[in-house]
Amino acid sequence: MRKFVVASIQTEPQNNDIISGILWELNPAGITEDDLILQVYFPERLENVKPKLESLLNNLVKENVIVKFEINYSEIEDRNWNEEWESKTRIIEIDDKIIIKPTFRDFSPRKDQIVINIDPKMSFGTGEHQSTRLMLKLMQKYIADDFFVLDFGSGTGVLAIAAAKLSRVKKVIAIDNDEWCLLNGNENVNLNNIAGKVEVRLQEIEQLEENNFDLILANINKNVLISTSEKLGGKLKEKGTLLLSGILESDQKDIEEEFLKYELSVKDRIQEDEWIALALS
Repeated sequence: MRKFVVASIQTEPQNNDIISGILWELNPAGITEDDLILQVYFPERLENVKPKLESLLNNLVKENVIVKFEINYSEIEDRNWNEEWESKTRIIEIDDKIIIKPTFRDFSPRKDQIVINIDPKMSFGTGEHQSTRLMLKLMQKYIADDFFVLDFGSGTGVLAIAAAKLSRVKKVIAIDNDEWCLLNGNENVNLNNIAGKVEVRLQEIEQLEENNFDLILANINKNVLISTSEKLGGKLKEKGTLLLSGILESDQKDIEEEFLKYELSVKDRIQEDEWIALALS
């Protein structure tokens, strides 16, 4: 049976929103928070996890993001993650328009509200994190009928599903390099009855043959955005829009400078706490 390494992390100062956002750079299977301790799940062996995790946290100490940290490692068997998440998953009102709910919670929407049914497994993006909320808010300004949309790093599929529900899109392609995201994304697409509009793929952007997207959604960390900037820009239709999230306010300059290389400049910006989302064209 598949096993997971669980790294239980405490930092000083305790700022789990920032720390968890940075930890996603290591591509864990999931992150939870329990009594101010971050539980980070890795589908890898301990000898592979330990050096890269501790290197990342030591760099945060050097950069004065944290003063010190403590990690305890454990190993768990794979199990039914739905039961694990049910006790922690709640209905999330992104704004007056978008509601995200697990199937096991009841909600009576108004006629003008969009309900997205999400049953998360070990993947990121249920509306709990600021970066997902920011992207969902920004999407509402830029989505339109007949759009060809790419969701890069799709996770649970929440952004792809939102795109399909917010407008009469031509098609949404959702790609991720994690098999868990493929399974969970397809499951959530089916829960929302939009399988004809959204195609979920296990795929790297380098393998993506389609081009000329009207709208590209990328809610992912800074390092991935920078390393894929040329590919993202190249997939965009002329006069198309690229929406970026998962960015700390302190990293905006680096992101702007990188995408300017490909003639993409910031046209819009929204913020929640220390997190920002940008619209580029």
